[in-house]
Amino acid sequence: MSQHSARLPYHQLSSKAFMGLVNVSETIKKGPLGTRLAELVFLRVSQINGCAYCMDMHWSALVKDGADPRHLNAVAGWREAPFFSERERAAFRWAEIITATPHSDASDEEFAKLKALFSDAEISDLGFAIAVINAWNLLNAGMRAPIPQAG
Repeated sequence: MSQHSARLPYHQLSSKAFMGLVNVSETIKKGPLGTRLAELVFLRVSQINGCAYCMDMHWSALVKDGADPRHLNAVAGWREAPFFSERERAAFRWAEIITATPHSDASDEEFAKLKALFSDAEISDLGFAIAVINAWNLLNAGMRAPIPQAG
């Protein structure tokens, strides 16, 4: 296995911006979506973006909170896996649509499906969850944040 070194200690060099993203992430988990759904969205978006550091972090957080590892291993295949609620499926779908912008269409039809399952406050928080994890993915992949060694 190839382990690379971090390019820059961005969390130290840009500590105020870093803490701003940390605060957004923590606020989302404490909001109407709850920790589990926020972490599932963070995991799915990290899979889409190929950020191994973030995938490891959010998978580990979910397992620590009692999620079944088998279910988490199926997040990338959520359409076929029987493990996810209708709300989780809707959140995954919206996260994929928004993360794929501009190559996707956040249509009124897709938004109506989301609105049938989530309150306005939840939809707003979901938007922030998707935005913040995309920011984390770009930072960690770009700066080559190494996955911590197990132990």
